[in-house]
Amino acid sequence: MARNPFRAFKEIFPDPPLQVATVIAVDGDTATVELPGGGVLQVRGTTAVDSRVFVRNGVIEGDAPALTVVSIDV
Repeated sequence: MARNPFRAFKEIFPDPPLQVATVIAVDGDTATVELPGGGVLQVRGTTAVDSRVFVRNGVIEGDAPALTVVSIDV
């Protein structure tokens, strides 16, 4: 069976990472979130300010638990 060239091309690149962020502002269906490292993103989705959310590829995927963030440098 022939292999789909587009699918083979997509397999070269990794999936976008799932990140945890804190919502700092909401404007309609767009939210501004802050990542643990200090980065700020504009993402699609609605939620409450000061809530923690999962973000992937510019979209809020759901609520994240309010746990302590531990960052380890390698």
